[in-house]
Amino acid sequence: MKVYADHAATTQIYKEVLEEMIPVLKDGYGNPSSIYSIGQEAAKLLTKSRETIAGCIGAHPREITFTSGGSEADNQAILTAAELGEKTGKKHMVTTRFEHHAILHTLQKLEKNGFRITWLEVHENGIVRPDEVEDAIEKDTILVSVMAANNEIGTIQPIGEIGEICRRKGVLFHTDAVQAFGHIPIQTEEMRIDMLSLSAHKFHGPKGVGILYARKGIQLTSLIEGGAQERGKRAGTENLPSIVGMAKAAELSFLYLEENTRKVKQMQNELIAGLEKIPHARLNGDREKRLSGNVNFCFEGVDGESLVILLDSKGIAVSSGSACASGSHDPSHVLLGIGLPAEMAKSSVRISIGEDNTEEEISYLIQMVTEVVGYLRKMSPVWRELEKGERQHMI
Repeated sequence: MKVYADHAATTQIYKEVLEEMIPVLKDGYGNPSSIYSIGQEAAKLLTKSRETIAGCIGAHPREITFTSGGSEADNQAILTAAELGEKTGKKHMVTTRFEHHAILHTLQKLEKNGFRITWLEVHENGIVRPDEVEDAIEKDTILVSVMAANNEIGTIQPIGEIGEICRRKGVLFHTDAVQAFGHIPIQTEEMRIDMLSLSAHKFHGPKGVGILYARKGIQLTSLIEGGAQERGKRAGTENLPSIVGMAKAAELSFLYLEENTRKVKQMQNELIAGLEKIPHARLNGDREKRLSGNVNFCFEGVDGESLVILLDSKGIAVSSGSACASGSHDPSHVLLGIGLPAEMAKSSVRISIGEDNTEEEISYLIQMVTEVVGYLRKMSPVWRELEKGERQHMI
């Protein structure tokens, strides 16, 4: 049996999305910036896509800028705030230690260039506390950036409360909603969000395309200079087929959010219950305030990467952490951020399911993870020491 259970890394493109894209790839080749008819037909598709996506997050179409994905959108949001901070003398920003690396690395660069960054600790349940965000805001704070849901442990953050605090304090609020959109409702005005990042391939759209939402009045800093596309804020001819596909994927994700969440939540509960029967296993992150498809476990005495490789030999695709950090032998910064020791963090595996998974696949997942964990423990010198009582169990 083949089981794809790494939806947090990327998702399969919806059939309906592909059907929307193919005619544009074949016949919609006009440049949306051209004034002749073929170009203007392309421009209409661009406008329609912008309107569709804006409607899914409660925004105005002119507040949507198309990007190459979430990482670019994150970078542009942070650097926009930095430029505004330079102009106003506000050079302090607040974020958390378990953000996506697109946020962390950009802020680390700013830190080297004279900005002060407050790195909020994340508690054991993986939830940011709004009162700690408020306490971190100072007179010269220009931006708070907190992700809507974590990409490794799936914990859902109180972004509405944080947004309200930032709006009251006169501080820009950015949220990386790449992992959250399509799983939880995201409404920019209700949640007092000033800037927001999305990436299409996380909600069954094509790769290489995303958006940055910026509330009216925020003048975005251009990362790419050239033509006047995207109102001068993102040069380069728009990737129209992918934008059209993203709009369709957003529409479907928005339309079926509640139905898909119910289905996936049921399978998630079964999966968690099954894996918790494995001795010395730990679910990472809050049990309730988490994305419906995310199941992140540590299995003491097991190397997470070895577990991923052996599960792959059984036809199961899972992850030992964020796909963006693959190739790194360091323990997950997210798991370290919620207080796990490095040894335990290295024993983790992230299983992220979607609405296209089945009950049969969940049963197979439980069976194979249980078998492979048992097999790896038999070969593990660490596990032998734990069983002999030569070292204490951490789980």
